[in-house]
Amino acid sequence: MSSDSASKAPPQHPVAEVWSLAWPTVITMTSFTVMQFTDKLMVGQVGPTEVAAQGNGGIWSFALVSAGMGIVTVVNTYVSQNLGAGRPERGSVYPWAALWLSLIAWIVVMVPWALAIPWIFSFMHGDAETSRLVALETEYAQFLLAGSLFVLVSRGFTHYFFGLHRPKIITVSTIFANIINVVGNYVLIFGEDGIPGFLPGIPGVPALGLRGAAIATVIGMFAEMVIPMAVFLSASFNAKYATRAAWRPHRRTMGELLKLGWPAGLQFSNEMICWAIFMAVIVGSFGEDHMTAGWIAMGYMHLSFMPALGLNVAVNAIVGKYIGAGQPDVAVKRARLGVIMAMGYMTLCAALFVIFREQLIAIFISGSDMPPEQRASIIKIGGNLMILVAVFQTADAFGIVYTGALRGAGDTVWPGVVTAIYSWVFIIGGGWIAIEVFPGLSSVGPWIAAAIFIILYAITMLVRFEGGRWRSIRLLDEDLSVGAGRAAPLTGGLPASGPDAATADLVDPPEAP
Repeated sequence: MSSDSASKAPPQHPVAEVWSLAWPTVITMTSFTVMQFTDKLMVGQVGPTEVAAQGNGGIWSFALVSAGMGIVTVVNTYVSQNLGAGRPERGSVYPWAALWLSLIAWIVVMVPWALAIPWIFSFMHGDAETSRLVALETEYAQFLLAGSLFVLVSRGFTHYFFGLHRPKIITVSTIFANIINVVGNYVLIFGEDGIPGFLPGIPGVPALGLRGAAIATVIGMFAEMVIPMAVFLSASFNAKYATRAAWRPHRRTMGELLKLGWPAGLQFSNEMICWAIFMAVIVGSFGEDHMTAGWIAMGYMHLSFMPALGLNVAVNAIVGKYIGAGQPDVAVKRARLGVIMAMGYMTLCAALFVIFREQLIAIFISGSDMPPEQRASIIKIGGNLMILVAVFQTADAFGIVYTGALRGAGDTVWPGVVTAIYSWVFIIGGGWIAIEVFPGLSSVGPWIAAAIFIILYAITMLVRFEGGRWRSIRLLDEDLSVGAGRAAPLTGGLPASGPDAATADLVDPPEAP
């Protein structure tokens, strides 16, 4: 679609505009969550220890990876604001900067963390009876850390396309990667044994169990990176957005990502670390049944909030575009629409979690070989936790989306610092108090503290965004000299948001404004 035809396209209804960008993003996040959910479900057929090991290994491996992921999310902010300002080519330098930062982080942080993580798990558990759990956790975590470079690089390009309002490219790549991951899980976890009573095995392929799940996940990570990179480097994108010209390390641009992105990195990593301690140490202190039930409940929690996280990313891009175009009042209205959509979905999830709580927990352990009394214990514990997860669903929705709106405006320090303080006070401090003061509540006590954290954080983000302090933030004024190889015409104005704005061809992008 040419820029002339775009300018003549009828404006979209606000709901249609938000949804046109949100639905591919929601599908992207939901697809990723379904893959994780299926991954956990398949591992659950192997045994409860493997479920706990996968949860602990995954969250501790990504405790630091998430810091890098948080930093590169602001690629979305810079790209979308440049899009709104009518100079989208200037956004092409940011995914390259994210790539170089990712490589440095992998060498300096992820590889040493992979070498140190066996001692982390041994210290946390410190019991000969948990030696098998430690071995499984360590192996799973080290595989994920080895493949974390693929995740970090892909996230930089992912947020470029979100910021450019071309999310379908990422939807395709994520679904492709998740299909590969699920197939890989089936082949590598179960091998020639197959899934009893459901699918036959693959002759000659050994059943690798949790190790197979880790290998399949790394293969999926690589697959997810390939498509966005290929489109970004394609001849058509390069001709219109100069995407190949800025491949060299650009210290100033890397510095910009770090300056704006470190609070998001702090937020992601700090919260991940707190949840890791919460699950492995605080909840784990009540025994393996509580830890297994907790990870199952956490899986449903992820299934509910990932679509809301998709709206977070979409609102980030929409708010960034309107702020770049000098229309902050429109940005506020679009953010509120995103919040309403997320709240409707997550409130529905809350109802389902309460009504079907025991059945939802039982799905994960139905095929594993465990004593009936242990199965009944996990279902009872998990059912109670599902009620708590339901309590904070609606609040979590507006907390998640308002955070994306703040990031689109360039307000990243407040959410990062608030998360750091709240998570240690409530998830860790509140969880410890629950153990010491209310031991009779068992693992429900710490989960109550976690629910308070989520609700309070959501209220704080609502007040922060609606208070409007972000209106004084200026990002593009400091960005006028950033080179992306070929400067875009400084035409200004907001690119048209016609009905096909989010359904552009994956290979041949529209003309730059």
